[in-house]
Amino acid sequence: MILVTGGTGFLGSYIIKQLVEKNYRVRAIRRNSKLPSWISIEIMDKVEWVEGDILDVVALQGAMEGVDVVIHSAAIVSFIKRDRELMYQTNVEGTANVVNMALEKNVRRLIHISSVAALGRTTNRGHVNEEKKWEESKVNTHYAKSKFKAELHVWRGISEGLDAVILNPSTILGYGDWHSSSCAIFKQVYEGFNWYTPGINGFVDVEDVAKATLLLMETTISEQRYIVNGDTWTFKKLQDTIADNFAKKRPARKATPFILKLAWRVEKIKSMFTGKKPLLTRESARVALSETFFENDKILKTLPGFSFTPVEETIKKACKKYLGTINAVQP
Repeated sequence: MILVTGGTGFLGSYIIKQLVEKNYRVRAIRRNSKLPSWISIEIMDKVEWVEGDILDVVALQGAMEGVDVVIHSAAIVSFIKRDRELMYQTNVEGTANVVNMALEKNVRRLIHISSVAALGRTTNRGHVNEEKKWEESKVNTHYAKSKFKAELHVWRGISEGLDAVILNPSTILGYGDWHSSSCAIFKQVYEGFNWYTPGINGFVDVEDVAKATLLLMETTISEQRYIVNGDTWTFKKLQDTIADNFAKKRPARKATPFILKLAWRVEKIKSMFTGKKPLLTRESARVALSETFFENDKILKTLPGFSFTPVEETIKKACKKYLGTINAVQP
């Protein structure tokens, strides 16, 4: 029996899909959230859904009854100040709850989905691998800090006898809800956003992350972390490729550091008056300017036969599905 936290989220839903397709018994925790529309209902109907939350210890205790493996993918990603308290609670306290309950229930194995953010970014084209030590930096967002602190609970669990592996995916791309998560960049480009930033980042196909999760789950490897990154691209190349696949104009205006500083301040003021979440914040602006190369040698050596989908292919496939959804709802 595999328990998945965050099963209605972007990555969690694809993990569930692959588990079901491999005939695993799957249980998943959900709040009042809707089931993901991008995964077939036939897949979702084969899941044993448990109402609850990783901050609800009683619900978590019940969800782990009879469970062999926990895949912990529940997390909040936000660069907005008003979300910060809940993000720390979910990412840090929630992970602590998962680790503690797994130890209490003698769960055989934990697969923790972290993020490359937990390793820290660089500002000068630096390379990051699994050996990188966390350093305080202006480039590190509060999301990054929350994921770093969450990992500390997993390492604590390991020291207390928990069999666990950590995955650190880069920015995950694919077909999902384009109103949220990293999927929102597809909507942004489709609607004609004309700005690009000079930053460099890692990107990976959502189905590759799900596949790597299952492959590592099926090994006996423990006390290790793995960066899961397909390609390292500039944000400009990413936006251009999405625009080309949507047959839209490529973003043509470069957002310099000065422009970004001005833009996030304007968005902050607009948010104060409208109550809507800002499209850009100080933290997300810093990420857009960062230049980090995330290495993937370790996971490729560990999983013979595993390879990453080229980002061009990921984008082409996702754009085709997004266009299909758009055309289906248009009269």
